[in-house]
Amino acid sequence: MYYKLVRPILFLFDPEKVHYFSFFMIKVLSAIPGVSFVIRSLYQLKHPSLEREVFGLKFPNPVGLAAGFDKNAVLYKQLSNFGFGFIEIGTLTPKAQPGNPKKRLFRLLEDQAIINRMGFNNEGVDDAVKRLKKNSNILIGGNIGKNKITPNEEAVNDYIYCFNALFDVVDYFVVNVSSPNTPNLRALQDKEPLTHLLATLKELNDKKEHSKPILLKIAPDLTNEQLIDIVDIVTTVKIDGVIATNTTLERSNLASSPEVTAEAGGLSGKPLSKRSTEVIRFLVKESNNAFPIIGVGGIHSPEDALEKLDAGAALIQLYTGFVYEGPAAVRSINRAILKRTR
Repeated sequence: MYYKLVRPILFLFDPEKVHYFSFFMIKVLSAIPGVSFVIRSLYQLKHPSLEREVFGLKFPNPVGLAAGFDKNAVLYKQLSNFGFGFIEIGTLTPKAQPGNPKKRLFRLLEDQAIINRMGFNNEGVDDAVKRLKKNSNILIGGNIGKNKITPNEEAVNDYIYCFNALFDVVDYFVVNVSSPNTPNLRALQDKEPLTHLLATLKELNDKKEHSKPILLKIAPDLTNEQLIDIVDIVTTVKIDGVIATNTTLERSNLASSPEVTAEAGGLSGKPLSKRSTEVIRFLVKESNNAFPIIGVGGIHSPEDALEKLDAGAALIQLYTGFVYEGPAAVRSINRAILKRTR
């Protein structure tokens, strides 16, 4: 129904407006008695063989919703009804910020892809904390970043603020230094500043009575030498895992019109699938499978998901695939995983 009826109508309109309209409709419909039950019965799949224990957390299934979809934690409960095993909110920054000027979200229909240059638009971490305090048994990841106006030399303070603010209301943290849409943010992936940032957060975490897993989200555009540095940093600092990957700046072999593909921003969706899988496989090999990896990038089908898992990912996340394929994709992927385990 989504693929043949709903999506063609939604795709007639501006992507960002559709995003907020969809949020509104999901929230309104979910408030009607019985609707959430129907959605869960249609899309949720529960089975012991789908459960995964990763970095000390028990996931009901390995398919999550990636950061960027529910930035401000306004719809995580309703979205969990569509069968996700976990929801990642954010990227959140200490202060609210509008993000980059519109238009900043573009569909590449021929490539089943999206280009975005949102720029960490969010209402601020403290605003999200208020909503997350009402959480009920949903595994939540907190994706954290820095404000645009914060210079890189002071970026660690922004991450510390978000870490402390979210600590009691999320289950794991994701340090985002890989978005291409905040000026100079990716420079924080360099070995020295990244080691300092992660070591600082790890030290804070270790002082807590019960620490939370810390993951690093990396770009797909890193060279093999840079990926080796990532392995060294993660294993030396002893954070809990990696999310591979964020969006890409690469634009080769796209079928969509040059007018759209030339738009600045990060590319997600099908064209990213191969590279993100390569990064996962490389990290697993170079680290000797020393830490868990959440695989994200171009997962639109069960085959895409299984490819990521076969490459060594412990969990996977959807974003663009959820936009293009709808909630049935979550159910189909979990069915394929379950079928393989039987």
